[in-house]
Amino acid sequence: MMQEKPRLNILLAGPRGFCAGVDRAIKIVEEAIRRYGPPVYVRHEIVHNRFVVESLERQGAVFVEELDDVPADAPVVFSAHGVPKSVPAEASRRNLFYLDATCPLVSKVHREAEQHFARGRHILLIGHAGHPEVVGTMGQLPAGTVSLVEDAEQARSVQVPAGAPLAFITQTTLSVDDTAGIVAALRERFPEMHAPAKEDICYATTNRQAAVKAIAGRAELMLVVGAPNSSNSVRLVEVAERAGCPRAVMVQRGRDLDPGIVRGLGTIGITAGASAPEVLVEEVLARLRESFDLVIEEVVVAEERITFKLPAALNA
Repeated sequence: MMQEKPRLNILLAGPRGFCAGVDRAIKIVEEAIRRYGPPVYVRHEIVHNRFVVESLERQGAVFVEELDDVPADAPVVFSAHGVPKSVPAEASRRNLFYLDATCPLVSKVHREAEQHFARGRHILLIGHAGHPEVVGTMGQLPAGTVSLVEDAEQARSVQVPAGAPLAFITQTTLSVDDTAGIVAALRERFPEMHAPAKEDICYATTNRQAAVKAIAGRAELMLVVGAPNSSNSVRLVEVAERAGCPRAVMVQRGRDLDPGIVRGLGTIGITAGASAPEVLVEEVLARLRESFDLVIEEVVVAEERITFKLPAALNA
């Protein structure tokens, strides 16, 4: 007789996985390959997910670190995270045909930075040093006009030009709660500091964190499907633990999951970062079904209907 599998309750967070900006960026690469033929070069990972990158490579995308690696006659796509102004300037200098897949919500932050600069304000950018989005945002303006603030401790010590009016902007993929704490620390020192007209942390980041908070208190373990270099995925792990889940673990593929970490548990939560496709969530569920009888409850905190148009060059 077959041994009966133990029951495992799954709380499936919604929304989860791809956001509109990620979906648009991937479509830009796919449409460029279809329209212009392979190879199409992509500067940096189009989004932070190896499954997505490898899938695009099989279609004809070639991922490079810098424009130096792009031949003169090949199209190139800039990643969803955004790039410093020096990158399209160099592409133009070399007469490269390029497509900008920067998420429109990141571009919004770029425009805010430029507007603050035009009004003579020194900018405090809340974000993570070295992240491509932060590099791209700081690269919109001359050196020295933006100060990076990574945490509340830095907010209490960051040095700004004497007498300069101030404004803050943020990376789009931060922890909502952490950012609120950093802003509060900055406001204690700089109460006249200008804030974004609309919050910079994007709707997808906010919604995915809210969904995790909605299930964290009921789950004994949270599985976050995503990549370790994906800021929004890492934040979901942190949010789950802070919201009361005893343990949160990131998993990139179903094959990477050790079912042993789930044994003995009654209820777990599953979510996915904004750059992780739903097929990877299905992989994790399939892996769990090998050992458990799954009872799935989807917990949806928001409906997302936002879409972004492709660049005009691909709509012609």
